[in-house]
Amino acid sequence: MRADAYDCDVLVVGGGIVGLSTAYALTRAAPGTRVTVLEKEPGPARHQTGRNSGVVHSGIYYRPGSLKARYAVRGAAEMIKFCAEYGIDHSVTGKLIVATDRAELPRLHALVQRGRENGIPVRELGATQIAEYEPEVRGLAAIHVGTTGVCDFTAVARQLARASGAEIRYGSRVVRVDRRPERGVAVLTSAGQVVRARVLVNCAGLYCDDLARLTGDEPGVRIVPFRGEYYELARPELVRGLVYPVPDPAFPFLGVHLTKGLDGGVHVGPNAVPALAREGYGWGVVRPRELAATAGWPGAWALARRHWRYGAGELRRSVSKPAFLDAVRRLVPGVEERDLVRAPAGVRAQAVTRDGTLVDDFLIREGARAVHVLNAPSPAATASLPIGREVSRRTLTMLRAL
Repeated sequence: MRADAYDCDVLVVGGGIVGLSTAYALTRAAPGTRVTVLEKEPGPARHQTGRNSGVVHSGIYYRPGSLKARYAVRGAAEMIKFCAEYGIDHSVTGKLIVATDRAELPRLHALVQRGRENGIPVRELGATQIAEYEPEVRGLAAIHVGTTGVCDFTAVARQLARASGAEIRYGSRVVRVDRRPERGVAVLTSAGQVVRARVLVNCAGLYCDDLARLTGDEPGVRIVPFRGEYYELARPELVRGLVYPVPDPAFPFLGVHLTKGLDGGVHVGPNAVPALAREGYGWGVVRPRELAATAGWPGAWALARRHWRYGAGELRRSVSKPAFLDAVRRLVPGVEERDLVRAPAGVRAQAVTRDGTLVDDFLIREGARAVHVLNAPSPAATASLPIGREVSRRTLTMLRAL
């Protein structure tokens, strides 16, 4: 087909921070590449990007050599530099990871080793040294990670959209995809528009597996949505920076933690409970078709059987404020029930395999004229600039081969 038969060279679906970082990387790596971004919401960063605690993660948690480890360490430094360059609010606060039980001490030591393998400077603290950083926190031991920070990821996403030079079409939900490997990809949107591209990039987040199947590719995973519920701390002076528990290595969730934001407020959470819709930000949001699709995936049942005890604890913290308070008071005993004020929830797009395994790394796969980002939960916002470059690299390689 002639070049003018296409509306763009690359069509990116998804206006979160990963999709916009990809558009930004494409136009930086190959000036003149025509990029269009479709986003179903009226603005960018309305879901995972804009509904998290804003933490710029150091990369200490992730398996050495994994994409998460490499991209989070690199991405954290790049994100702080990006924010500084464009005048976006940010702060490098450092954080404490605190062991409150003897059983957690070996896992805390393992994190020290992992951090060093990932090239992250950490300081080990005894019980009395914790007060140097956080006077209200109690624990048996802790580590201080100085490279952790916070930033305004929504503002980052907006800046990426502006700086990319891409055409951004908001209010454009994809309803149909017609892919012809010998010709290209045509997408029909909810606004009745048809957009024709040489290559499609799937950064649809909570709906990435659905979009892969619409394109004609079997992703091999399904997105199982987990809601993370938050509180705000009515007495933010109890916390100076970021305070985390020692995570369970069997899960990609970090546990209930406290994050002092850019405005001085303290975000408390999240837990991790199954959502009844992909955008199920509360128990009252139920979408039967989406719930049926999750229930129809064998991996969801295998996951539930394998981890029901962990899940029961998370559900208890969801429905019981005193139970949530207990998790917080393990770290900061001075917090009282009246200090916890409900805050907006987020939903994590977690890929699960057919056998019930939680995919623990970023997952990017390719099909004919398509690149699919199939698992990009936390720390994807932190790692978004390196993720965008990797997706851009694969996309441009595909374009050159056409």
